[in-house]
Amino acid sequence: MIIRRATKEDINGVNRLLNQVLYVHHVDRPDIFKAQGKKYRDDELLKIIADDSTPLFVAVSEQGEILGHCFTQINEVRNHSSLVDIKTLYIDDLCIDENTRGTGVGTALYDYAVDFARSIGCYNVTLNVWAENKAAMKFYESKGLKVQKLGMEKIL
Repeated sequence: MIIRRATKEDINGVNRLLNQVLYVHHVDRPDIFKAQGKKYRDDELLKIIADDSTPLFVAVSEQGEILGHCFTQINEVRNHSSLVDIKTLYIDDLCIDENTRGTGVGTALYDYAVDFARSIGCYNVTLNVWAENKAAMKFYESKGLKVQKLGMEKIL
């Protein structure tokens, strides 16, 4: 397995994983997420792939199959009136193929993103995770992530 920046040739594999992650969210929150669809159109994926501020990493098998993806965003705060200057790598979406989960691909992909963040001088890595996604919560906690802030809701 290798981990690298995604290319336009990876779009079909990334789309397959985007469908899987959507379904995981749908199972937990069918009131919010559809059972099928994808987060990004192909033209949006091409823009993400080409943009250095939104690195998309993929884990690829020796046979060329996309085993996982990690969408990231580089965010910087500069000269803010109340916040210190800070550079953050935000993980927007980390998904491992459902047939590959538990084999170390997620750890390798996450570690790659953290190493990338260090290499570009980030202070931290952040992400959001749905409270009902217990497997993801357990994974991120095992990697040393701590709750930074909580989002709350009241369904009307």
